[in-house]
Amino acid sequence: MLGSSSQVTAGNEETNSVAVIDGATNTVTATVAAGYMPVCVVVNPVTNKVYVVNVGPDIVTVIDGVTNAPTMVKAGKKPFVLAVNQATNKFYVTDPLRDTVTVLDGVTNTVTATVSTGSYPLGLAVNPVTNRVYVVNRDSRSVAVIDGATNATVMVSIGSDASSVEVNPVTNKIFVANTGSDNVTVIDGATNATMTVNTGRNPSGLAVNPVTNKIYVANRGSDNVTVIDGATNATTTVSAGHYPGPVEVNPKTNKIYVVNSGSDNVTVIDGATNSTTTIKTGRNPGDVVVNPVTNKIYVTNTESKNVTVIDGVTNTKVTVSTRFRPDGLALNTLTNKIYVVKAAIVE
Repeated sequence: MLGSSSQVTAGNEETNSVAVIDGATNTVTATVAAGYMPVCVVVNPVTNKVYVVNVGPDIVTVIDGVTNAPTMVKAGKKPFVLAVNQATNKFYVTDPLRDTVTVLDGVTNTVTATVSTGSYPLGLAVNPVTNRVYVVNRDSRSVAVIDGATNATVMVSIGSDASSVEVNPVTNKIFVANTGSDNVTVIDGATNATMTVNTGRNPSGLAVNPVTNKIYVANRGSDNVTVIDGATNATTTVSAGHYPGPVEVNPKTNKIYVVNSGSDNVTVIDGATNSTTTIKTGRNPGDVVVNPVTNKIYVTNTESKNVTVIDGVTNTKVTVSTRFRPDGLALNTLTNKIYVVKAAIVE
């Protein structure tokens, strides 16, 4: 059953900027200048800082969530993916061309270390409980496990063509989607021992519900989602739309949101029953975030130049215009602000 929708128009004409959406009013309240070719945006709600990776000028734009003032920080050569450890206030940026990760101090915005990884690091995730950073090296079929205290690394073997990685901090398990191997590598965070769980074709998006200990894997080659029981590694398959990708979980409602870029919709999975509901979005939806505090879901629609905002209770929608082709987005649950960056073409 499709939710009803209404239109809210607010946006900006700036092509290399970040649109700030007020989650209470669904309006764009500010635009912040960012560097060229933004490819990733991450929020640290503890410090109220927003991090935008700019692959063109090799920088990270750090935005103050209170004043919206941007600061440009040099970070490697064509940085690509960023993750924040909220416990240590350090942020980590992959550098695929140099096979390294740049470590920066969130207080001073200075580089504190450059850590060697495997070949072509892409995916990145942090376990703030253990202070471990997990870096997926696509071309060397490995994960570099970085000790956040010492920056020492351990290499763990995985499957082929991997880029997505997620952590369950409650169980200290790490999940890597191996797109080329049609499976997920499960890493034990205590021992770095691994096991493999088969999925559908070309797994890409990953999400973990730490409350239910279920893992959701979007299989873009078979138009479905593999649900992994984190306790037993048993699997269940749930149908999705065409070319599913990013996945997000609301652990409070036990609902899972799967973006289907090929069918311009979102599949909503009830985590208790695995029953599904389909919600129409704009054209070519690209990314999704969930605010468990307000029970609102945000989806960027690249070709429609807007963001679909879904009410998690009713599945009704409003549409917020960005006036540019949006791609990545992130939110601050404490301030109820959503940050949207323009889609970039990486050369």
